Amino acid sequence: MKVLLDECVPRKLKNSFPDHDCQTVPEARFSGKKNGALLSLAEDGGFEIFLTLDKGIEYEQNLADRRIAVIILRAKSNRLAELLPLVSQCIVLMKTIKPGQVIHVGS
Repeated sequence: MKVLLDECVPRKLKNSFPDHDCQTVPEARFSGKKNGALLSLAEDGGFEIFLTLDKGIEYEQNLADRRIAVIILRAKSNRLAELLPLVSQCIVLMKTIKPGQVIHVGS
Protein backbone atom coordinates (compact mmCIF):
# COMPACT_ATOMS: atom_id res chain seq x y z
CA MET A 1 0.00 0.00 0.00
CA LYS A 2 1.31 3.45 -0.92
CA VAL A 3 0.92 5.93 1.97
CA LEU A 4 1.57 9.68 2.02
CA LEU A 5 2.31 11.39 5.35
CA ASP A 6 1.17 15.00 5.59
CA GLU A 7 3.69 17.72 6.46
CA CYS A 8 2.19 18.02 9.96
CA VAL A 9 3.05 14.38 10.73
CA PRO A 10 6.56 13.70 12.10
CA ARG A 11 8.76 12.21 9.39
CA LYS A 12 9.98 9.43 11.66
CA LEU A 13 6.44 8.01 11.87
CA LYS A 14 6.94 6.48 8.42
CA ASN A 15 9.37 3.98 9.99
CA SER A 16 6.37 2.52 11.84
CA PHE A 17 4.87 1.26 8.55
CA PRO A 18 7.63 -1.05 7.24
CA ASP A 19 5.26 -3.17 5.13
CA HIS A 20 4.01 -0.13 3.20
CA ASP A 21 5.53 2.22 0.66
CA CYS A 22 5.38 5.26 2.93
CA GLN A 23 6.63 8.71 1.94
CA THR A 24 6.40 12.14 3.47
CA VAL A 25 5.02 15.12 1.53
CA PRO A 26 8.54 16.61 1.15
CA GLU A 27 9.94 13.28 -0.09
CA ALA A 28 7.19 13.13 -2.71
CA ARG A 29 8.08 16.73 -3.69
CA PHE A 30 4.62 18.04 -2.81
CA SER A 31 5.75 20.53 -0.13
CA GLY A 32 3.69 23.68 0.26
CA LYS A 33 0.68 22.43 -1.68
CA LYS A 34 -2.80 23.13 -0.33
CA ASN A 35 -5.05 20.17 0.51
CA GLY A 36 -7.02 20.01 -2.76
CA ALA A 37 -3.94 20.19 -4.96
CA LEU A 38 -2.03 17.92 -2.60
CA LEU A 39 -4.68 15.20 -2.75
CA SER A 40 -4.78 15.41 -6.55
CA LEU A 41 -1.00 15.11 -6.78
CA ALA A 42 -1.07 12.19 -4.34
CA GLU A 43 -3.71 10.40 -6.40
CA ASP A 44 -1.76 10.99 -9.61
CA GLY A 45 1.32 9.63 -7.82
CA GLY A 46 -0.48 6.39 -7.00
CA PHE A 47 -0.87 7.02 -3.28
CA GLU A 48 -3.76 5.08 -1.76
CA ILE A 49 -3.82 6.60 1.75
CA PHE A 50 -3.18 10.10 3.05
CA LEU A 51 -2.26 10.18 6.74
CA THR A 52 -2.79 13.56 8.42
CA LEU A 53 -3.51 15.39 11.64
CA ASP A 54 -5.61 18.01 9.81
CA LYS A 55 -9.08 17.64 11.31
CA GLY A 56 -10.52 20.19 8.89
CA ILE A 57 -9.65 18.32 5.70
CA GLU A 58 -12.89 16.35 5.61
CA TYR A 59 -14.92 19.56 5.86
CA GLU A 60 -12.83 21.58 3.41
CA GLN A 61 -12.56 18.93 0.69
CA ASN A 62 -15.09 16.72 -1.07
CA LEU A 63 -13.43 13.37 -0.45
CA ALA A 64 -16.26 11.06 -1.56
CA ASP A 65 -15.16 11.02 -5.21
CA ARG A 66 -11.46 10.78 -4.47
CA ARG A 67 -9.28 7.81 -5.41
CA ILE A 68 -7.39 8.18 -2.13
CA ALA A 69 -8.50 7.37 1.42
CA VAL A 70 -7.74 9.63 4.38
CA ILE A 71 -6.80 8.62 7.91
CA ILE A 72 -6.98 11.48 10.40
CA LEU A 73 -4.87 10.98 13.50
CA ARG A 74 -6.27 12.45 16.71
CA ALA A 75 -3.74 13.05 19.46
CA LYS A 76 -2.84 15.67 22.06
CA SER A 77 0.00 16.88 19.85
CA ASN A 78 1.91 15.94 16.73
CA ARG A 79 4.83 14.60 18.77
CA LEU A 80 6.00 11.17 17.69
CA ALA A 81 5.46 9.75 21.20
CA GLU A 82 1.78 10.78 21.03
CA LEU A 83 1.26 9.22 17.59
CA LEU A 84 3.07 5.89 17.98
CA PRO A 85 0.23 4.31 20.03
CA LEU A 86 -2.10 4.92 17.05
CA VAL A 87 0.03 3.03 14.52
CA SER A 88 -1.33 -0.47 15.17
CA GLN A 89 -4.91 0.70 14.61
CA CYS A 90 -3.83 2.48 11.41
CA ILE A 91 -2.20 -0.68 10.09
CA VAL A 92 -5.40 -2.66 10.69
CA LEU A 93 -7.51 0.01 8.98
CA MET A 94 -5.19 0.18 5.98
CA LYS A 95 -6.25 -3.35 5.08
CA THR A 96 -9.90 -2.42 4.61
CA ILE A 97 -10.13 1.34 3.98
CA LYS A 98 -11.68 2.31 0.66
CA PRO A 99 -10.94 5.24 -1.69
CA GLY A 100 -12.86 8.36 -0.66
CA GLN A 101 -13.29 7.11 2.88
CA VAL A 102 -12.22 9.17 5.93
CA ILE A 103 -11.43 7.41 9.20
CA HIS A 104 -10.44 8.99 12.50
CA VAL A 105 -7.92 7.20 14.70
CA GLY A 106 -7.37 8.16 18.32
CA SER A 107 -9.27 10.33 20.76
